[in-house]
Amino acid sequence: MMTKEEIVARIKELKDNLKAIILAHNYQIGEVQDVADFVGDSLELSQMAASLKEEVIVFCGVHFMAETAKMLSPEKTVLLPEINAGCPMADMITAEELKAWKKTHPGKKVVCYINSSAEVKAESDLCCTSSNALRVVESLNDEAVLFVPDRNLANYVARQTTKQIIPWDGYCYVHNNIRLEHVEEKRRKYPEAEIWVHPECRPEVIDRADRVFSTGQMVKEAGRTSAVQVIIGTEVGIIHRLQKINPGVEFIPLKETAFCSNMKKINLASVLRALEKGRYQIEVDSSIREKALTAIQKMISI
Repeated sequence: MMTKEEIVARIKELKDNLKAIILAHNYQIGEVQDVADFVGDSLELSQMAASLKEEVIVFCGVHFMAETAKMLSPEKTVLLPEINAGCPMADMITAEELKAWKKTHPGKKVVCYINSSAEVKAESDLCCTSSNALRVVESLNDEAVLFVPDRNLANYVARQTTKQIIPWDGYCYVHNNIRLEHVEEKRRKYPEAEIWVHPECRPEVIDRADRVFSTGQMVKEAGRTSAVQVIIGTEVGIIHRLQKINPGVEFIPLKETAFCSNMKKINLASVLRALEKGRYQIEVDSSIREKALTAIQKMISI
């Protein structure tokens, strides 16, 4: 059995030998964030992977994130340390289901949240993130838009545009399980605290929050906030990073059990195995990649 210090040292040694880089999503466990070269949100990390010289990318996140990195860096080796680290929301719609849905709304454009499979992206017109979803929707001339797969993000966008947003009935179970009573409880317990929530939360939760931020926006705001206490309404893993950015602020989870079991499948041992054994390699069929990349690049251009 290796100690934690030995595992970390071995990871660093292998990373150098293999010309590899470790990317970790904001929701990863603290020790994985600490061993990573970069921590961020899914698209930010994928774009970073494409811009760096390293030939091997160890993506500590979930499957759709590693897929996106592979699509943006097809010549590189992309490793997902735990192949079963998926995204339940991404799994709530398949390419076949999207094709059938589009037939019931002929001529309507599809805006696809980045939290989706490559196959679903390939059937969409544009991708979006939680921070740019409104801009992406507003970029279309169409008066009605299909939005997949997150109904809560769709609802958040619909409140800010005159366009009709027709949502797929998907959701992130972590954010969807944050309820109004959790907000009211924290308001009573921490009356001076600010409450920040993710746009994947329910509408009534968003209504009672002070700010609505993507994970990337939370990270930026954490470094400049003047608040003494901030209650964070998203997956609890991000608090590790926020606390490192600004140790003078007390960051408090809005819901202590806002926990994504898939994000937490990766640990130091699985990162080490990924480097030692080259697993698990992510591949995307070239025909799927070409179409999905078009939807991603349209978003980036906006």
